[in-house]
Amino acid sequence: MEPSSDEEEARTFIRVLSEKYNPENFPYGQGVVVMPSPPGSPVKDRLFLPSILVLNYCGINKAGDRSDIAAFCGHVVELDLSHNELNDWAEICTIVSSIPHLDFLNLSMNPLSGMRLEPSMAFVFSRVRQLVLNNTHVSWDTVHTVTQHTPELEELFLCLNDYNMVSESQKSCPSLRLLQITDNQLQDWAEVRKFGKMYPSLSTLVLANNSLDSVNDTQETLQRLFPNLRCINLNNSGLSKWEYIERLNFFPKLEEVKAMGIPLLQPYTTHERRCLLLAQLPSVVVLNGGKVSDGEREDAERFFIRYYQDCPGQELPERYHSLVSKYGHLAPLAEVDLSPRCTMVDVRLGDRVEAVSLRLEQTVSDLKKQLKALLQLPNNGIRLFYINREMCSVLGPEELKCGTRALHSYRIRDGDEILVVPKVKSRCSSSDL
Repeated sequence: MEPSSDEEEARTFIRVLSEKYNPENFPYGQGVVVMPSPPGSPVKDRLFLPSILVLNYCGINKAGDRSDIAAFCGHVVELDLSHNELNDWAEICTIVSSIPHLDFLNLSMNPLSGMRLEPSMAFVFSRVRQLVLNNTHVSWDTVHTVTQHTPELEELFLCLNDYNMVSESQKSCPSLRLLQITDNQLQDWAEVRKFGKMYPSLSTLVLANNSLDSVNDTQETLQRLFPNLRCINLNNSGLSKWEYIERLNFFPKLEEVKAMGIPLLQPYTTHERRCLLLAQLPSVVVLNGGKVSDGEREDAERFFIRYYQDCPGQELPERYHSLVSKYGHLAPLAEVDLSPRCTMVDVRLGDRVEAVSLRLEQTVSDLKKQLKALLQLPNNGIRLFYINREMCSVLGPEELKCGTRALHSYRIRDGDEILVVPKVKSRCSSSDL
């Protein structure tokens, strides 16, 4: 197949495909199988390509010959054309129309700002189920033209497109299940509400890294607009009031929430954040990516009661009253001192005696290191003996032999004694034995 002069100037889809999957690039026969073409085929040696094609960062700006694309790509189901130079929907439609089984299409990072998609061409997307348009700056009119001609579209990605508003479509896309629209400039819930009207079957809504400042709708409205929403991602949004978290309960099927990096939670510790969120969201079974166990939920709800029970009545959240009716008023938790336990002992080395504070959670090996440094002993080994002052006449010294054993297991008390005995290297060698 000889490229035309136009194709030589342009980086066509078919030219890049031929270069990447040329048999000469696979001298050992791996990756590509060359099939003989039927008589009369415009392609001399038809390449049997993988069904998933990745042609990103290839400088593609034109489609090339439609019949060649069809001959190469009749079985292709996934196509990644991200980070290319496609700026004409007609060229994209030529490619897509020649791949009849295309299921996934990624056009991210192509310069499509201001490029209009004619409705008469959009039918070529009819079989696409996953469409990625990140950082293309496509207009909402183009988005609606695509969705109105993709009756099987299930997942749509519109990240990094600088949207600060949503233009509502007059025709819904009932097949869409997932909308990812992260890293835009959406701030007003009134814009997000429009997704419910346009995508009534929406199950997953990813709004991370927007400036969304509220969730402002009644229970009746949210139930009507988002009847199937199961997962919402609000990471790094601008939510600053607990009432916006409470309103998430109005989504009738919501079971997974992500809400990290929001202003509301900044004053709390990590543990407090999770407990307070969990207690406010009784139907959620996955929070911030972590599955919620029944035990964790009960602990969080009890924490919630104790956290708020000293607040004035007018400041108590609604959830507090329902949890008190479930568990009753709870006594404050007893304060437990979890600081490391220490005890004072006398450490004796020959005639030298030092008063030393021991951390009882450390091991015998740790103690040996501590004492060798304290007493400035050489690197030779030492033996340690524990002397119980009260029982020494009965028990005698007990050697601390096990290096991994914790000191508290010996029941060492204030005033007891640790005897340090340096090990002496034997002067006998094995040959003398």
